[in-house]
Amino acid sequence: MTTNGASPQEKPGQFLGLVTGGSLSQGVEVRLDAGVSVEDMKDGTHVTIQGEKERFIGIVTDVALGMTDPNMKYAPPDVSDPYIAQVVKGSMTYGTLSVLPMLTLPAALGADDAPKPAKTVPSHFSKVFRASERDEELVFGKEGKTHFFIGNPLDMETKVCLNMEEMVKRSCGVFGKSGTGKTFLTRLLLVGILQNDGASSLIFDMHSEYGWMGQDTDRGATVKGLKQLFPAKVAVFSLDEEHSRRRGVSPDFVLQVGYGDIEPEDVELLRQTLSLSDVAASSAWNLQHKLGAKGWLKTFLDIEGGDALAKLAEDLNINFQALRALYNRLSRLKRYAFITDKPLDDSVNRILECLDQGKHVVLEFGQYGNDLTAYILVANLLTRRIHERYARRKQEAEGGRGKPPRPLVIVIEEAHRFLNPAVAPQTIFGTIAREDRKFNVTLMVIDQRPSAIDSEVMSQVGTKLTCLLDNERDVEAVLAGTPGSRELRTVLSRLDSKQQALIFGHAVPMPVVVRTRQYGASGEYRDLVQPEWSKGRMAGQGGNGANGAGESAEEELDRKLKGMF
Repeated sequence: MTTNGASPQEKPGQFLGLVTGGSLSQGVEVRLDAGVSVEDMKDGTHVTIQGEKERFIGIVTDVALGMTDPNMKYAPPDVSDPYIAQVVKGSMTYGTLSVLPMLTLPAALGADDAPKPAKTVPSHFSKVFRASERDEELVFGKEGKTHFFIGNPLDMETKVCLNMEEMVKRSCGVFGKSGTGKTFLTRLLLVGILQNDGASSLIFDMHSEYGWMGQDTDRGATVKGLKQLFPAKVAVFSLDEEHSRRRGVSPDFVLQVGYGDIEPEDVELLRQTLSLSDVAASSAWNLQHKLGAKGWLKTFLDIEGGDALAKLAEDLNINFQALRALYNRLSRLKRYAFITDKPLDDSVNRILECLDQGKHVVLEFGQYGNDLTAYILVANLLTRRIHERYARRKQEAEGGRGKPPRPLVIVIEEAHRFLNPAVAPQTIFGTIAREDRKFNVTLMVIDQRPSAIDSEVMSQVGTKLTCLLDNERDVEAVLAGTPGSRELRTVLSRLDSKQQALIFGHAVPMPVVVRTRQYGASGEYRDLVQPEWSKGRMAGQGGNGANGAGESAEEELDRKLKGMF
């Protein structure tokens, strides 16, 4: 980071008060200065503390009132007189902050040392200041290719940035109750991955929100999807071509699934959705062994008559009622037009070709988006096959027989359907969450019920972006294993219901509450497609543009963007 080497004390933020006590585990207590209104302080605000030897930055986790004489509770003074009110406020009553020290900052802004985790506390009566914009930039980095602008701190206009290279190294999660803006936050993260260009993403788009367009229900309007913003970098696959056509969208590919691609483990994952007993679900393995690895499902569903089904149950030594239940539930698959006996194309190969080219793939489910059976089946089936290819290619690369696959982020909504404790140990998503970063594959899980996700999987989620949660179990699940989790509970429970998120984990050096940047508001698309940091680099790419009229690369793109927006 380029700095002038100035001391951080040159432009401190607003003076707030002095440290009067506390501990490293529970945070320090700050007594507010008489000139600071307690009403101006909010949970989640960042402050800096100038200790004797080190400079700390921490997060406000609680705001409280105190008084020097406890008896004043029972005999309040007459504060109708302004003079008495001022005397009482300055000497007998005061406000306090609970601050959790998170980092120690370098002694000078020009120092090469990055902020480090706080391992001690500031001494008594250390001065406390509101964090300045320069402090925030020092901690969260400056917007650029590796750092994506995600939002602003509370009551500040400086930019909080995510380290995208760190984020995609491990799985990440977007959590929050319904209606808090998880979809918009996810779109922003995907734009950040596109800008960084260090990984590709495979998005299982349950409700057709990420491909060509999405909905802004608050404003009753549509917003541009990733395909409109980055047409050369995004490929849209559709399970339902007719639905896409009705929306005026022409997908790049129409995806089909063969009966021979469906395996017993896909049926096991559908056990809860199809209300199958354990015996019925496990019968699929017996059927595969009896009827053949590829043709078992089609052969099974083509059986007609109870007598033939009873004969098969007898041959397999399976309970007839369990087998009939499996037959009745799986017969629903016949309604899905995207499942066919002979697919026209190998959809997995098509997806892999796009990912290898550095493209991002959005799979829109169309009318099947509200059908959990279809969503779970397709997402698990495709992910399993893609995982097998990635694992094989990574192992070949380690043996010197090729290049490792491009890093991949798989985006799934309703993540608890794949990652709840009952099924996570068996599903491919559970495997990816636990160990697949070594194969260059990670997850982005989106869910409103994080408490329903297996705790082992949650422990592997490296970066968490959490909107408002009001269920105690969900809050506990998100914060489990996080330093200062008890103190951060208060911060998380007091987020606004819209456009606010608590972010913590590998992509940020310390927890931060942000007002997420706008997506789809007037003039915002240009900033997403052509951020400020990229303009200087593009201008230096040469003076002769594609139009042959001496147009610079920046001017050419600017002309195209005007046409788009």
